[in-house]
Amino acid sequence: MKRFLLMLLLLAASGSAGAQEPLALVGDAVEGQSYTLSLQILVLMTLLTLLPALILSMSAFVRVIIVLSILRQALGTAQTPPNQVLLGIALFLTFFVMAPVIGDINETAVQPYVAEEIGMQEAFALGTQPLRTFMLDQTRESDLQLFAGIAGRGDIASVDDVPLSIIIPSFMVSELKTAFQIGFLIFIPFLVIDLVVSSVLMSMGMMMLSPMLVSLPFKIMLFVMVDGWALILGTLASSFYT
Repeated sequence: MKRFLLMLLLLAASGSAGAQEPLALVGDAVEGQSYTLSLQILVLMTLLTLLPALILSMSAFVRVIIVLSILRQALGTAQTPPNQVLLGIALFLTFFVMAPVIGDINETAVQPYVAEEIGMQEAFALGTQPLRTFMLDQTRESDLQLFAGIAGRGDIASVDDVPLSIIIPSFMVSELKTAFQIGFLIFIPFLVIDLVVSSVLMSMGMMMLSPMLVSLPFKIMLFVMVDGWALILGTLASSFYT
């Protein structure tokens, strides 16, 4: 899809190269200043490359993918499920969790901007408010204080005054902490199974047999019996305050 869009943009650039007429950038308000189509394409491609970083840093994706990766390690199934499957599950669960936030952004910022009722700057300010609320709901106060102290911002009177440059790293650190806490709780029952199987094999004198090889079917059976995937994904979705 990206290659197809890039081809269309390049064809449009080549078709307008002979005219050499600058095109106004959408939302430009610098005294009638205009930019060429090539520069607009460059800005668009730059924004597309930043999109994955925005998804990682300002959504539920970090917590979900870390918990799923720890779950796979606890099961001991190596590359099963494969990385592509885990990424797909994490992306769709992230979309499910972020759906109310996306809906608020669309209602308060995108639709009024498309209808030309508000400008770009106002749309950006209104669109960031639901994201700010979501991230602050998941962020620990200690993490906010940590990054505010690093930034030297001792003049912040309330949470509403915290800038995004402090909220985003605080949110990511809080997500990492929460993800590892959930992963620790997931790891415990599988660790107990490994210890029991290892003790039984040692008592039977089967020291050459790998405990991981024997415990793997029991861990998979336990996970299936408790409907583990539904339990893990449901718990992850409900762990977010939206």
